[in-house]
Amino acid sequence: MTLTYSMEAIAVVDSPYQEKFAIPRQPGLVQEATGVIRMLGEYNREEYIRGLDTISHIWLVFVFHQHLNAKPRPLIRPPRLGGNKKIGVFASRSTYRPNPLGMSVVALDHVTSENGQWCLHIRGLDLLDGTPILDIKPYLPYADIVPEAQAGYASDPPSQVDVTYTSEAQQQLRRLSENQATAQVSWESFVRSVLQQDPRPAYKQGSDENAEYGMTLYDQNIRWRVVQGAFEVFSIQEAEEDG
Repeated sequence: MTLTYSMEAIAVVDSPYQEKFAIPRQPGLVQEATGVIRMLGEYNREEYIRGLDTISHIWLVFVFHQHLNAKPRPLIRPPRLGGNKKIGVFASRSTYRPNPLGMSVVALDHVTSENGQWCLHIRGLDLLDGTPILDIKPYLPYADIVPEAQAGYASDPPSQVDVTYTSEAQQQLRRLSENQATAQVSWESFVRSVLQQDPRPAYKQGSDENAEYGMTLYDQNIRWRVVQGAFEVFSIQEAEEDG
């Protein structure tokens, strides 16, 4: 028997993560990451979000919108197992699911309304820019915290990589902090926290000395290289527009 359901997005996320690469693999790992949930259409009304201003954290049910055409996989290789061991997709949080749905708990800093647009300002997100939101639920500590829970291969937080900045990158960080348009972001801490999670594919970790990588956060292109197992940020420049 096959059951099919139709759903519509109630909101969309404005996120600093402009590409899938370098998004933290779990929410809450990078608290410096801030974003905005913009309510859409019928749901852009005060009635739908009344009371959220008393809640510190919320669950987001969302769509992996860049995986809509990806074929689901019964077995996947989780990064926490080095990308070598296969487990069932339902024992993971992989994006290659029969239904491209994800869920994240994020901090809700405040709610705003401007020119008729209701927005939820969130922190610690792990969502790609433009992610459609299907539902929002309050995080309930008495029900959602399970002290005796076991998480198998992912029971402990991931180890962190050391991150340094070249003198040129430090100058570019100062430029961002002095620019009114970008000064609201704590760039040094934000970039460091993202890179400490080691966004490289699992099979690359520990095997690509001197390799260079790049990622886009907000409108900045961040480039770094691997030096003796640590990451050295050497360039922070405004990203070029496509086209």
